[in-house]
Amino acid sequence: MRRVNESVRQVLAEALLELKDPRIGLVTVTGVDTTSDLRQATVFVSVFGSPRKRQASLQGLAAAHGLLQGRLARELRMKRTPQLTFEYDPTVERGVRMTHLIDELAPNDE
Repeated sequence: MRRVNESVRQVLAEALLELKDPRIGLVTVTGVDTTSDLRQATVFVSVFGSPRKRQASLQGLAAAHGLLQGRLARELRMKRTPQLTFEYDPTVERGVRMTHLIDELAPNDE
């Protein structure tokens, strides 16, 4: 399943670059969790920007799920093409926030 998830993540990451929907901003696919029967796949994405931009990007991705599923079907030879759902992944945002906090607390080494 790990190989399937990574393959789906790679194909979707490439496909997102070609989407023309203006709602979709700077989106990074951080991970994919596919069920063992290959019927569902949760795609975790990180979106750069405000919460409003994040919501618009998630709506754009939901609208483009059929196009993205078709791309998966063409590029990956799987028994089934999973139904895609997109969820926001806050880990990148948390990491950036933690880095800023550490930088504020660390003394300047000049």
